Amino acid sequence: MARPSQHIDRALLAAGRALYPRLGCAGLSVRALAERAGANPAMFHYHFKTKDQFLRTLLQQLYEDLFATLDHGVALQGPAIERLRSGLNALARFARDHRPLLSRVWADAVAGHVVAREFVRANAPRHVGLLLHWLAQAEHERSLAAMPPLQRLSFVMGSVMAPMMVLSNLATMGVAPGLLTRELDPQVTSDAAIAARVDLALQALRPTTAPTTRRRTHA
Repeated sequence: MARPSQHIDRALLAAGRALYPRLGCAGLSVRALAERAGANPAMFHYHFKTKDQFLRTLLQQLYEDLFATLDHGVALQGPAIERLRSGLNALARFARDHRPLLSRVWADAVAGHVVAREFVRANAPRHVGLLLHWLAQAEHERSLAAMPPLQRLSFVMGSVMAPMMVLSNLATMGVAPGLLTRELDPQVTSDAAIAARVDLALQALRPTTAPTTRRRTHA
């Protein structure tokens, strides 16, 4: 018997990337995936057995793409602050490029869908831990001021990620002013805008030198 094409599983996963952000765990169906991929539904079950297993594979594949980009920073030579800078830029660009899908994963997890909750629990600590490690290394090398780790992490993520996610959502909902709609990409979501926010955030966390106090001379 001829072996089923090895390309069908990739086509189904590509269909999942396209359909999942709109349909989510509950709305995604085997029929819709098969139609989008141009495959027989029986081939879906051959490759993935169940929809839950398909979703686990889809989400994990996406996350491994992200983590491979972040983990590249580990191999960079030089100061920890540069690994941190590279990682923050990569994380922000990935979030920008996959915002609808990531938003859907979070919404499904909050709604209690088992696969989404398992995915978040298993993977969120990985990139958070890596960023915390880079932040701690940069502090150890005196590139960043001493600060409670979670306070520093929340400041960096709020400075780099929050403007992009919040303002993009406003633009998508159609409630943003004209300036935001026109300038969202060049001022908020472009590679250059992301890099500028990363630089500003890291600059704000650099150690400050206490002013020296001049001694008064007495006549």
